[in-house]
Amino acid sequence: MENFIADPKRYDSGMKYNRCGRSGVMLPKVSLGFWHNFGGVDPYERSREITHYAFDHGITHFDLANNYGPPYGSAEETFGRLMDDDFRPYRDELFISTKAGYDMWPGPYGNWGSRKYLMASLDQSLRRMHLDYVDLFYSHRYDPETPLEETLQALVDIVRAGKALYVGISRWPLEAARFAFDYLKKRDVPCLIYQGKLNLLDREPLDEGILDLCQEHGVGFISFSPLAQGLLTDRYLNGIPEDSRMSKGKFLRPDMLTDELLAKIRRWNEEAQGRGETLAEMALAWILHQQGVTSVLVGASSTAQLQKNLKCIIKD
Repeated sequence: MENFIADPKRYDSGMKYNRCGRSGVMLPKVSLGFWHNFGGVDPYERSREITHYAFDHGITHFDLANNYGPPYGSAEETFGRLMDDDFRPYRDELFISTKAGYDMWPGPYGNWGSRKYLMASLDQSLRRMHLDYVDLFYSHRYDPETPLEETLQALVDIVRAGKALYVGISRWPLEAARFAFDYLKKRDVPCLIYQGKLNLLDREPLDEGILDLCQEHGVGFISFSPLAQGLLTDRYLNGIPEDSRMSKGKFLRPDMLTDELLAKIRRWNEEAQGRGETLAEMALAWILHQQGVTSVLVGASSTAQLQKNLKCIIKD
């Protein structure tokens, strides 16, 4: 295995960076998500090739979670191997996030938002990723049963213990997010960023006021699933390919591609073509043009796919 030497011109590749809320952190407009394609079922060399390409083109933010894979934990294990093989010399150039909040291990302490779960999960994540700390740790989802003070104080104490530099929340409802922003700020551990699903098909953070709340409190916003798991690409314009995510039916089901939805996607595709763009480029650029958005999280199953997604930066 050849040693990885990063491209010396990686910050001259066209990537642009946005300030994350009212913080000192600058995030690339496009960040790399490890939700799919980096698990134990995926070829390691392909994961390695994609992350090399990402870093060589200015992507400094890699986003993970405890149960990304499959199987659970294996995306973080892949990242740990990448750290050892390639990225250890570049650790201080990287911004690494992980999360806890969804099902991870059996029993009452491997899910949701208790202090016990969040702290145990982060310790496990650090071991899997071969890191002393993460740059950002999220509460991955709102827990309606655990007192918000317990979840949020765990985040405060995680920062004070040096296991994370910043904290964030993901998919919390508006009033809970407002409470979180106030609670964390009063304890001198301000929320850095809110992660939510925002794309042309799902505009909930816009409609519900999450983006406005983030701007009001100086909190950044990062969009996951910006291409609606491939719906906002040319992948499904002419039906469901046999090798597609929808054909496997786990996260995208064939019955989701209704005639009405397909007609809408085709109209957007025609609009994108009229602008000299692909549908994916237009969809990503639309998100990045929303006031208060810091970055979009893209997945990639190949360097060619990532290269296509990065065109939204060049045309921005």
